[in-house]
Formats: sequence, C-alpha cells, structure tokens
Amino acid sequence: MSDSSRRTFIKAGMVGGFAAAFSKLTRAADATVHLPTPSEIEGPFYPITPQKDKDFDMTQIEGKSGVARGRKITIEGRVLDTDGQPVEDATVDLWQANAAGRYRHPHDPNPAPLDPNFQGWAIVQSGRQGRFHFKTVLPGAYPASGNWMRPPHIHFRVSKRGYLELVTQMYFEEQELNESDLLLMRKSEMERQGMVARRIKDEPETYRYTIVLQKL
Repeated sequence: MSDSSRRTFIKAGMVGGFAAAFSKLTRAADATVHLPTPSEIEGPFYPITPQKDKDFDMTQIEGKSGVARGRKITIEGRVLDTDGQPVEDATVDLWQANAAGRYRHPHDPNPAPLDPNFQGWAIVQSGRQGRFHFKTVLPGAYPASGNWMRPPHIHFRVSKRGYLELVTQMYFEEQELNESDLLLMRKSEMERQGMVARRIKDEPETYRYTIVLQKL
C-alpha cells in the first residue's frame, strides 16, 4: 500500500470511529432524555370537593373577581413517549397546595389559611406536539411530620389510552428543601432530574416540565 493510500485509509478509519462514537453518545443522550417519568405516591389530598372550574388558570376562580395570593408562575409542559414522540390528547390532572402550603381538602391538618381565590385543581389536555400549560402560584412548603417539611411541589396524574397511567410529583429547581425531602431523596440522581421543573423565564416567571409516558 502506498503512503498516500495508507493515509487515506487511516483518515477514513478515524472519521468512521468518530462517527460511531458520536452516534453512541447521541443514543445515550436520547435514552436519558426519554426515560419514563418516575412515579410517586398520590398523597392524601387529591381533591374530593366538587368544583366546576378546573381550567388552566388556577389563580382565579370563575365567577369571582379576586386573585389568588402568592407568587404567580406559569408551567409550560409537554407529554412525550419513551421514543420521544409527542402524546396528544393526554389528560393532565393536577393539584397542589396554595401559597401558604394548604390544600383545599377537608382532611388537611395544616393550620395555614385557605385561599378562597385559589382554584387548586386543574384538568387540561395535551394539544399539538403534546404541549400543555397552566398558570398557578408557587405552592408553599408545609409540614408532613414533626421534622419533615415538604418542598414546593405539584401533583400530576397523566393518562391516555394505550399508555400506563402516571401519578407523580413535580418539584422546582433551586429549592433548598428538595435536598431533605424524604420522597425525592428516595430517587436516584437521574430520576430526580426527571421530576424537577426548570426555570426558563423570569418575566413572567415560567418553568418547563416534560412528562414521559410508557406505552402498554
């Protein structure tokens, strides 16, 4: 083999090796991005009091002029499957505590005040490209036991025919109480990454959260 041919052969081998390595890294990254969202307990405060208003704006209740107390935030969400494909028309059922850490539930023992203008519960559908959004307030932390404070979080139940129903909890990045939460700390580092919403905008304060469902 001539020197010129040898150099061409070596260069082709290097390019092929780099391409294979890049492909492997890309597949690994995709696998990480599209791991199913970890499940979590539903908790004891799923709403049981009937309400007509379950729309995407939880900061106001239909028929009332008041606005919920607390830090207003927007969640931009997306529902995907494990192949990274959008899941349209999934039912996204969500509920949370108000800004003071109190659920609108008759069995919540937290003495924090209820907010008569906070909706607290919404059911929305994922639309084109699996997207959904809602407006709410940053939920307050609250005591789960004598020495356990739960960090701000939102509960989700996501379902669509052909997929495993998912019940999970979404947390917020940069919350100090995340590091000591007994539920969140049971998860692996990779699982925790899939349960934390990322802040993407300050005005209006907006978080992004991706939910990944498993097919049946």
